[in-house]
Amino acid sequence: MANAKASLNLQAPPTSPSPAQTLSSEAVLDALKMILFGAPLNEVLTSVTRLIETHGKGMLCSIFLLDEDGLHLRYGAANLPEAFRAATDGVCIGPNVGSCGAAAYLRQSVFVSDILSDPKWVKFKDSAVAAGLRAAWSSPILSHDGKVLGTFGMYYREVRHPGTDEIQLIDYASRIAGIAIERKRAEEKLRQDERELRQLIDFLPQHVLVLDTEGFLLQANQMMLDYSGHTLEEMQGAGTDERHKRDLHPDDLERAGSERRCGLASGVPFEIEKRMRGKDGQYRWFLFRYNPLLNEQGRVKRWFATATDIDDRFQAEARTRNENLTLREQIDRDSMFEDIVGSSEALRKVLRQVGKVAHSDSTVLILGETGTGKELIARAIHKRSNRGERAFIGVNCAAIPASLIASELFGHEKGAFTGATQRRLGRFEMANGGTMFLDEVGDLPPEIQIALLRVLQEREIERVGSSRPIPVDVRVLAATHRDLHALVAEGKFRQDLLYRLNVVPIEMPSLRDRAPDIPLLVEYFIDRFGKKAGKKFRTIDRKTLKLFQEYGWPGNVRELQNVIERAVILSDGDTFSVDETWLKREPPQVTSPRVALNGALLKQEKEMIEAALAESYGRISGPRGAAANLGLPTRTLDSKIKRLGINKYRFKAPQAS
Repeated sequence: MANAKASLNLQAPPTSPSPAQTLSSEAVLDALKMILFGAPLNEVLTSVTRLIETHGKGMLCSIFLLDEDGLHLRYGAANLPEAFRAATDGVCIGPNVGSCGAAAYLRQSVFVSDILSDPKWVKFKDSAVAAGLRAAWSSPILSHDGKVLGTFGMYYREVRHPGTDEIQLIDYASRIAGIAIERKRAEEKLRQDERELRQLIDFLPQHVLVLDTEGFLLQANQMMLDYSGHTLEEMQGAGTDERHKRDLHPDDLERAGSERRCGLASGVPFEIEKRMRGKDGQYRWFLFRYNPLLNEQGRVKRWFATATDIDDRFQAEARTRNENLTLREQIDRDSMFEDIVGSSEALRKVLRQVGKVAHSDSTVLILGETGTGKELIARAIHKRSNRGERAFIGVNCAAIPASLIASELFGHEKGAFTGATQRRLGRFEMANGGTMFLDEVGDLPPEIQIALLRVLQEREIERVGSSRPIPVDVRVLAATHRDLHALVAEGKFRQDLLYRLNVVPIEMPSLRDRAPDIPLLVEYFIDRFGKKAGKKFRTIDRKTLKLFQEYGWPGNVRELQNVIERAVILSDGDTFSVDETWLKREPPQVTSPRVALNGALLKQEKEMIEAALAESYGRISGPRGAAANLGLPTRTLDSKIKRLGINKYRFKAPQAS
């Protein structure tokens, strides 16, 4: 109050008090109290006009308020004849619009001593004379930042010139009125902001809280109130500690309280995961995000908090962690390899590709014959990627019945089909944040190909029995031993899906193409299976090693693994050897005419390919390559060469010595 009094310069009067200096301190204080205690603006302004009128015999006062458009004046308070008020209420400001209209327009005091002779009153002098008014003085009411809020007017019934004291008096009156108007408008603006904020947060599809600097609850949106089953008044009345004890899970109370206190003290955004009880008495996990609203000085003015329901995700992650642990243990038990073994140039080329592609999120298509270790390469890519600590989920698409593969990959809702007694997460949700490996992707049914295309394009899935999309963050690695280009030509595989999968292709060499690795692989598998069987082999029979190197290995490394495991089990001494009959090809059987025809066609196809290779000196791709000569895609020709067992290297042109 003392500050307000000082701002108006209402000091003790001098020895010769002027009318302005004899303003009653009690009256001024009463007006200021009305302002501070939130009295209606009309009452405050009327009090101010009456206070000023007591210091001038026959004086009448008015206060105009400027509309939001900044052009029109409306009476806020006035002790004037009704007819005059009706004629002047709502006037548009301007240089010749009476004393008040001109003062608002010019932003300075306007003193008219004789209304009848002054050009500013031409439009209104008849109304003024009818009301018995002859002199009119007005001063603009300005805000603290210089904006016009309205005008304070003083009227007399005789021609009158203002003196110094009267000019000071109208100036004081304008200041008091300005304080009242500005405060009231600030309050109205605050209430309007609060109404708009309340409406805004009620529209948000999240739980929203507004807190003061100490964390006391100011607002909660309707979604939060509906979940808790409490009114805003009940939530505020309980107090922060009591409300937390009532609404939070007991196991989270101490941790969440400590994190909340530290976060509020830091003044920067922070997050807390905690369980909150709903009106049904059940607890659900929520992620609370707290963001500070700062004032002009950079201090926290209030806090906004949003609470996102993460219970489904939290429970799914818990299940996924358990399932991933089980899957990883199973992988360790059943994996064909524990490491990549070999040093041939063909294998080193693949490993260089793995090193380049691992740290990206690009889709990789791993091609190669059965048993070449495509899944091993997929695991190597995953372990070296940024997702290496997350789940690696593998699915053999050829091993799952077509009727179940959608549920296996994308999950299903309860009741989606007969036997679906509860919701089940699919492999893609289990792999969220990690890597999904689709082995034998060429065997996917057409409808699943469409769903997989959506995963690659939109990064979302739909469970069987639901139309709600679920976003997934999964890197897809795929593998196949089949010629996908040929399947596309036959209409069995979608071309757009092939483009999506074939971002980075990696061709796995067959064991025939990495013959230098055979001795290393033999030693590795002998040691591995020997430890499991409790046997120790000191040497490897030379005939056996030569037999391994000469054999074609149609089953590739997997066949080699199986042969060595069998030999370890059946061997008695400390020298490793195998029965050569295990690796002999079976003699051709008598074929039916249909099989004979197929054989003849394959033979003719092989001869044509060998002729094209000879003509191109073993070159497959390029404008002069064998693929162009035969009119085949390069990858299709590669597949045929492998399937027919053609050694393309024997057609290479000899190097100059």
